Amino acid sequence: MFEALGERLQTVFRTLRGHGHLTETEIRDGLREIRTALLEADVDLSVVREFTEAVRRRAMTEEILRSLTPGHQVIKVVRDEMVAILGQGGESALRRATQPPSVYLMVGLQGSGKTTTSAKLARLLKGQDRSPLLVPADVRRPAAVDQLRVLGQQIGVPVADVPVGAAAAEVCRAALKEARLVGRDPLIVDTAGRLHVDEELMAELDLLKSVLQPAEILYVADAMTGQDAVRAANAFNARIGLTGVVLSKSDGDARGGAVLSIRKVLGVPIKFVGAGEHTEDLEPFHPDRMASRILGMGDVLTLIEKAEAVASEKDAESLARRLKKSELTLEDLSEQLDRMSRLGSLRQIVEMLPGAGALRDMPLDDQELSRTRAIISSMTRKERLRPEIIDGSRRLRIARGSGTSVPDVNRLLKQFKQMRKMMKTMARGGPGLRPGLFGAARPFRR
Repeated sequence: MFEALGERLQTVFRTLRGHGHLTETEIRDGLREIRTALLEADVDLSVVREFTEAVRRRAMTEEILRSLTPGHQVIKVVRDEMVAILGQGGESALRRATQPPSVYLMVGLQGSGKTTTSAKLARLLKGQDRSPLLVPADVRRPAAVDQLRVLGQQIGVPVADVPVGAAAAEVCRAALKEARLVGRDPLIVDTAGRLHVDEELMAELDLLKSVLQPAEILYVADAMTGQDAVRAANAFNARIGLTGVVLSKSDGDARGGAVLSIRKVLGVPIKFVGAGEHTEDLEPFHPDRMASRILGMGDVLTLIEKAEAVASEKDAESLARRLKKSELTLEDLSEQLDRMSRLGSLRQIVEMLPGAGALRDMPLDDQELSRTRAIISSMTRKERLRPEIIDGSRRLRIARGSGTSVPDVNRLLKQFKQMRKMMKTMARGGPGLRPGLFGAARPFRR
């Protein structure tokens, strides 16, 4: 989402770092470029003015102008002020009701991704040993109820019943009673999408707020809509009082202005960011990490957290032992590729690495990973464990089963053989060399 903005800012930073010392004129020129980049990214004008003035005030001090590394000091100032705009750390924690269950009311415009976000949040909270109940309060759109039921089934979270002809308030009252009886906590209420000018639907939200007494009212903002998302959220906030924002569709090609505007304009924290289409693609919002991503400094902490979520220490130790004995198999490779795919696309992974801007032109083909996995999936378990038995007829069968060619299969087997030899050498090279999540995750290339 921040590719264009990040590239513009990094160009400015390279210019600033290129000077042995900085003059006030050079800082003003740099700030003018930063201002232009932010406006082109659809950041709110008032936010841009406040941000650039704060940076100018701090960057013009004698301490920075006379510093041995003034360019780096200005970059630090920009990062600090960006973090200040995005919010304080720890704001992503959800409030809990004094008397359970806690209710989280999901509101927003139609098509902003409320239903999917509700399921993502339920999955996230379930992983934190909570017992969520999904409540389909979008009774005007039967497809929304069905979608929530399907998603609930996928993640193993129950969905409240919706009697035929029942109003949203009736569904919520019944769900609240059920949650208290069976000990479900929290209730995640997926409401109907609405425009802030639709008085009937806004009155329904007022009623739901009164009935449920929610601990959180979360506005789901489509990051693709830029300043429109900010204006609509402001209207919702004025009417019902929001407690937080969830940014959806942040993996798209939006210019990123909504992220840098919404916290400052609304005065409510961004709680979560949707980073993909899958139910696991919801991340707590960390202002410092987001600022680092925007400025091209990467987000290694989030990448580590994602890796830890899909690969246990026990798995890593087991793989290390097999490598030392030269027992790496294609089944191990398949498991590593599967874990890697759960981290997101290759592009998403690379964008979390420091200096990712230099890698933007690198060919990152997720299809190669898919092709590798397809070839391995077309093998029998015996073939995955003992690839040396794969003769000509087996290679032909595998190629046909995976929709690839025999040369593709040959290439994978050859590279796997080289990989096993290399990993064995690394595993014996010393205690500091140990395979982790990506120890055997390089796809073969054409």
